[in-house]
Amino acid sequence: MYHGFDLKRNYLRFRVSPDIAIAIGANAMAAEETITPPIEIMASRHPGVGEQDAYERVLGDAMDGDATLFARQDYVEEAWRIVDPVLKVAPEIHEYEPGTWGPSVADNGVLPPGGWADPVMTG
Repeated sequence: MYHGFDLKRNYLRFRVSPDIAIAIGANAMAAEETITPPIEIMASRHPGVGEQDAYERVLGDAMDGDATLFARQDYVEEAWRIVDPVLKVAPEIHEYEPGTWGPSVADNGVLPPGGWADPVMTG
């Protein structure tokens, strides 16, 4: 259907730090043209003036004695009872070069068809 078009990969990117952002990259199709420039739609959220970020709120609540955002002791103990046996199993460590998608052994079973795409933020 799109023979002769210079199509780029579509992507969805999430970013949680230092700001919260979601971006969708896709090809922009123009009528009767084989040029499909990639576009990116991005939404981001920055704390407003005078608005606390999450860490400021948690620290402020702790200093004020407000335990609403904190887990109860029995909940923490139960979580550790479940998670601790898993953490005690030492996983195999696979080194890889910085700037790559990780060790090649990770490709077994998780590699999407066509391989990984590295979206580049423009603008």
